[in-house]
Amino acid sequence: MTLALLAACGAHASASVATEPIRIGAVFSESGGFGSIGSPGLAGMRLAAAQINLEGGVLRRRVRVVAADSRSRPRAVARVVKRLIEDRGVVALGGLNDSTLALAAGPVAQRARIPFVTSGATLPTLPSRVGNYFFMAAFGDDAQAHAVADVARDDLRARSAFLLVDRGADFTRALARFFRQRFVARGGTIAGALSYPSGERNFGAAMAAIGAQQPPPDVLFFSGLPSEAGQLVQQARAAGLTQPILSGDGFDTPLIGQVAGALADDVYYSTHVALDSRAPRVKRFVTAYRRRYGRAPENAFAALGYDTMRLIANAIHRARSAEPGAIRRALAATRGFRMVTGTLSYAAGRRTPVKPVAVLRLQDGRPSLLRNVTPR
Repeated sequence: MTLALLAACGAHASASVATEPIRIGAVFSESGGFGSIGSPGLAGMRLAAAQINLEGGVLRRRVRVVAADSRSRPRAVARVVKRLIEDRGVVALGGLNDSTLALAAGPVAQRARIPFVTSGATLPTLPSRVGNYFFMAAFGDDAQAHAVADVARDDLRARSAFLLVDRGADFTRALARFFRQRFVARGGTIAGALSYPSGERNFGAAMAAIGAQQPPPDVLFFSGLPSEAGQLVQQARAAGLTQPILSGDGFDTPLIGQVAGALADDVYYSTHVALDSRAPRVKRFVTAYRRRYGRAPENAFAALGYDTMRLIANAIHRARSAEPGAIRRALAATRGFRMVTGTLSYAAGRRTPVKPVAVLRLQDGRPSLLRNVTPR
């Protein structure tokens, strides 16, 4: 083969590599107990990728979302992450809205040195437990639990709270712990606490025990998963408990309205953005989501999926490389990146961002912003 022909072949090979899409893994629970927040997250991530490609891609290459369903199971998520890395050639991963699943998936990516941005898992210790290739796009459970505790004391004037906690999930245990700490530090008292196993559907005994409390607690804090949220609210109201119900972002699910119906009233929960906000960035996202899918975003997890894709693409752009190590370094250097769910910065040596917390109120089954809380 002549030198000229060799050069021509080499040029053709380089051009072909340059036009290969950049593969980004998307790991969400499209089925199982987290489906009501996982499917919107994937939809948001796909929307962002489509927009990026219309804008010319990244590094003059298209972005391809390679999706896998975690099925809401730790063993399944570890397998699909391994498959995305080894068989599908992804250079970065995004997704997951549960801390237990993130703790199963993160170490697989860490060992392979593939950056992983969890869109909605909120255990603040996740990055330190997994390793330096793991990043959070959401605030931590400490931030959201503190915000809800502050609302309980300042807005609802609550002096006592009763806690009902799913004991089977890292997220729910941490959320309850941080709420208790903040509420007590702010002068409140914990009237009592009960726990239940993940997957429970009958809360009659717990609601009866809460109803027997004398004096009645001022507010109820339910630290539950999305799959339990509707039953918790419905059964509390059916049992005659009229106190405000408080929770974290696990309650940002349409399942509450679907299950509790008209009983979904006077419920307060923290989440990542109020989708009825008049902020231009939020309005543009909601309009684009509706245009693409024919419906409004189901919850804030759709916005988190969107932001996760934008964050990864921005890191690739700043790194001027789709090499995983370069992406990781660019992610760690992110400062002041404006997203639908707020402005994100990673402090030196930290991969949990500080972001505002939106506290929403459900009235007649419809969510509306109560107020935004800046972590302090």
